[in-house]
This record gives sequence, C-alpha cells and structure tokens, in this order.
Amino acid sequence: MAIPITFKKVVKQFDNLRALDNVTLNIEAGELFFLLGPSGCGKTTLLRSLAGFCIPDSGSIFIGNTDVTTLPPHKRDTGMVFQSYALWPHLTLFENVAFGLQMRKISKGETHRRVMEALELVRLGDRAQAKPNQLSGGQQQRVALARALVIEPQCLLLDEPLSNLDAKLRLEMRVDIRRICKQAGITAIYVTHDQKEALSIADRLAVMRAGRLEQVGTPAEVYRSPINTFTAGFIGEGNFISGQVVADNGTTLHISTTIGAFTATARVNSPAPRTNVTLCIRPEAFRFDLPPANTPNTFSGKLNQTIYQGEVAQHEITLTRANAQWEIKAFELNPRHSTPASSTTCWVEPEQIIVLQ
Repeated sequence: MAIPITFKKVVKQFDNLRALDNVTLNIEAGELFFLLGPSGCGKTTLLRSLAGFCIPDSGSIFIGNTDVTTLPPHKRDTGMVFQSYALWPHLTLFENVAFGLQMRKISKGETHRRVMEALELVRLGDRAQAKPNQLSGGQQQRVALARALVIEPQCLLLDEPLSNLDAKLRLEMRVDIRRICKQAGITAIYVTHDQKEALSIADRLAVMRAGRLEQVGTPAEVYRSPINTFTAGFIGEGNFISGQVVADNGTTLHISTTIGAFTATARVNSPAPRTNVTLCIRPEAFRFDLPPANTPNTFSGKLNQTIYQGEVAQHEITLTRANAQWEIKAFELNPRHSTPASSTTCWVEPEQIIVLQ
C-alpha cells in the first residue's frame, strides 16, 4: 500500500553552504514526484536525507506516520536506484535481484516468487539467468529497478537513474519507469536536472534553487503558470522582456515595453497598473498563420536562422517594432520553407503571454 512522505522545516548546513533551507513538502501516497533544479540546488541532499545518508540539522521527515529523521538507512523501508546500475557482473539477473531478500532471510520459495514477479514487472522474466553484460543499458537499469522493488519498500528513491543512457534509451525508459511505478503502486521520488523527464512523466514536481522550493505543482501548472522568472526559464524555454502594466480592465492587461504595447489575459492576482513586470512568451506560442484583423501582439521581423527538425522548425528571429528590436526563439509546427534573412510576421494570443512580477 502506497504511503505519503512529509518533510517539515528541514534544514541542512555544510560549512558555509545551506543545502536545505527550511524545506516543507508533502508528497502524496502513490505519487511519482520529481525534484529538479540546477546543480547545487539541494535536490540530491533532500533525497539523501530521506534515504538516511544525510541527517538534517533541524526539522523532521516522515514516511507515512513514522518519523525517520534520525534513523539509519537500513531501518528505513526504502528502495533506491542510483545513477550507476550497481549490478554484480558475476551474478545472474535472478541473483542480483534476489540479493536483498537473501539478506533479509526470506525463504527460498518466497524469494523465487518475488524475484520472478519483479523481473516480469520490468519485462525481463525470460532473461533471469542472463548476466548483466549480456544486457543493454536500459535493460540493466530495469534490473536495478526490479532489485529495488523486490524488497517491497514503502517508497522508491531514484537518483538521476537515466543519466548514463543515450537519448533514445532515455525516452524509452521514461515511459517504463512510470509504468513500473504505477503497477507497483509505490510512492516514488525522482531526482533529475532534466526538465523533459519531469514534464513527461511526473505526477507533480518541485523546482528547487539554493536549498529552497521555488514552486510545487503538476507539470502543466508549473509550465503554464510559473511563479517567477527562474522557474519560467528553468522549466521549458522562454522569451523574456521587461515592461510595466499600464491598464487592467478586469479581463485584459495592457503592458508597455521597449518594443511597444502587449495585451495579455488578466488572471487572478494580476499585477496592478504601474507595476514593473517581466513578460514570458514560450517559443511555441508564436503563430505564423495570418492573424485576424486588429489582432494585438503582432510583429514583423527578420528570420536569422532556422533549425529544421522535421515537423517543427526552430526559428531565431529579430522582431522590430516601435524603433526597437527583440531577439526571440520561436517554434513553428509544420514549417514553411523560409530562408534566412527573409521577412516574416508572427503573433501571440493574449492568453499565451505569462506576466511575472
């Protein structure tokens, strides 16, 4: 049965570095929850604190209703998957997966049943007698998952498990990890710096910076409604420009910038007039079809470079308006065959403009 995990005001100091700064976080039972952020943000320290490899200076950590803050790792009911597969090369897959059960003195019959169930879960039941060197990197990582799950832990901890795989295998393993976690019915915490991994398979995620939680939410919430410029820039890509709110009629914000006026859809707690703001426009928000008459947020520009990616083209464009220029990146679905230095027109719907304070 899946259980929740709770961090309450957790603090961890390393010399002059505060790795965790009063972190409070509730992870729901059965969630696949991602911790992500740049190097040094505290995500791995938070995971290590949950695993018992790092004891907080203050605060508390609960697995279910059990306070595990100061318990040693072997007394916490967790399974862990590392960046390296950490498989014994001289043992078969069956023997690698069975090791944790043998250390727990589980009977041979029960061990055999649970190991085969775990290998079937990761779709390697027919390779039980193979050695690790006979497997691909993705298959080896699935064995590591089976080994972590076979002991039936209360939660699964994954520390950048796909970092050693090539791009194609990472894509395949993302889907496998979500399927395996959901079929196992386990609460899983996954550390990564890869935003695409988090956006594609997380139930919820937390973006961290300098030991603090910047924002917690579903992938769609964090991507579409980032709380600040850091989160907007870290999760996905964005084109940013500074401006000031000049009017708010209740449904629409009018914002002045160096490249002219923008119109954005007003939201709950939108900034008041005369507030300095930063606008964020995602590259995919720019449209290249013919805009309706009198459409706001319409721009003319020069196409500097196009990177063709099949069904999508990535454009680098210099927009010109109000005697000012703005360098942007834009994605075009089903792209036209535009040539560098050619002129182009693009526009953005008001609801696609993210207004940040």
